[in-house]
Amino acid sequence: MTHSPPEPPEEEPAESVDPRAIDLVLRVGELLLASGETTERVNEAMLGLAVAYELPRCEVQVTLTSILVSAHPGKGEPPVTGTRAIRRRTPAFWRLTALHQLVQDASIGMLELDQAHERLAEIKRARPPYPAWLLVVSLGLISASGSVLVGGGPLVATTAFVATLLGDRAAAALARRGIAEFFQLALAAAIGAGAAAIVVAMGNPGQAATIVTGAILALLPGRPLVASIQDGITGDLVSAGARVLEVFFMLAAIVSGLGAVVYIAVKLGVSLDVGHLPTPAAELEPVAVLAAAAISLTFAVSLAVPRNVLTAAALGGGVIWVLYVLARGWNVPPVLAAAVAATVVGVGANWLARRHGQPVMPFVVPAIGPLLPGTALYRGMVELNTGSPEAGVLSLIGAVSVALALGAGVNLGGEFIRAFQHVGLSASGRWARPAARRTRGF
Repeated sequence: MTHSPPEPPEEEPAESVDPRAIDLVLRVGELLLASGETTERVNEAMLGLAVAYELPRCEVQVTLTSILVSAHPGKGEPPVTGTRAIRRRTPAFWRLTALHQLVQDASIGMLELDQAHERLAEIKRARPPYPAWLLVVSLGLISASGSVLVGGGPLVATTAFVATLLGDRAAAALARRGIAEFFQLALAAAIGAGAAAIVVAMGNPGQAATIVTGAILALLPGRPLVASIQDGITGDLVSAGARVLEVFFMLAAIVSGLGAVVYIAVKLGVSLDVGHLPTPAAELEPVAVLAAAAISLTFAVSLAVPRNVLTAAALGGGVIWVLYVLARGWNVPPVLAAAVAATVVGVGANWLARRHGQPVMPFVVPAIGPLLPGTALYRGMVELNTGSPEAGVLSLIGAVSVALALGAGVNLGGEFIRAFQHVGLSASGRWARPAARRTRGF
């Protein structure tokens, strides 16, 4: 009898990979990152969608300028990989809430894949909650409120408002001609400093610094600062390094614009004296508290946060200023005072965000606006250009230190909420969160 060789066992079919699911994960991640979300949150959202739509053994990689998704079917089948480049990043915090809601609905099975694509298309087509002209005017209102915060009156606030709008429109004109953003920021800062120099030349040296402080405040990189420290704390070191460089170049542009105008003013004989620079009030004054709240409110509008976040943003600005002034009244150093105030506000903002099921960035970024170090930057540039280079360098280092303390403080507040949340350690432990895994530096 002839025996035929045994048939080889049939291989189980590999898991299927739906290219529409990969496309959805990529597009949601791209829009989240472009709208101002941190790397960790983008990772979480993309992995949540991958699980919801059953992408097998999915890997996600997110950096500041690109995202990658790779699914591995197994059984010898090649992986399916998709990538997208982030070419334009514009803060649109109102989109973050809608995108996180999409991810949440998909994760609990409320959205079919086609429905998720339709929802994403609606989010991309939707208009911001505020008209375009208000987004522009809000920058001027940030400057006006910042000038009032450091002691300026109505005339100073109006001057700062006009200088900021002129600087923003000039920067927009450069953008339309393809000029790099570095030079756009430098020009905007130079126009604000130029307005201050004109005021000094007209015989009002005490009002110049309040004008330039407000004008600089509207340019300072609060959003990338918070995101860079968040990425560093959570272990996304590539994105953190890129964001820190972004912050550095933005600050360098602002300092360059300031320095050029201050240098020219000094050479033309305009008397700039650091003794006229404003300092934070030692006592709590209602006008200053209201100005701080107005800074955060207008910051929130400029970042296009959802309308229901505006009240919380204004409250956060008032609270952070009150805490900072109280700490300074107890002789706490400025850096530590800023860190403590930001931590308390970070706790409140993260608690509110979790309670309402919303992303935290729209709550925390506007709240730190009143403490962004506009005066310290201006003081440093004046000292560098008036024969006190050592003092100028120390002032600039102090400004950067305060900015870093603000970013670290609001993120520390989020860690406090995560540590004491009621859902237990399983939601924040080493297995649920890569940033919590103990590596001891290895």
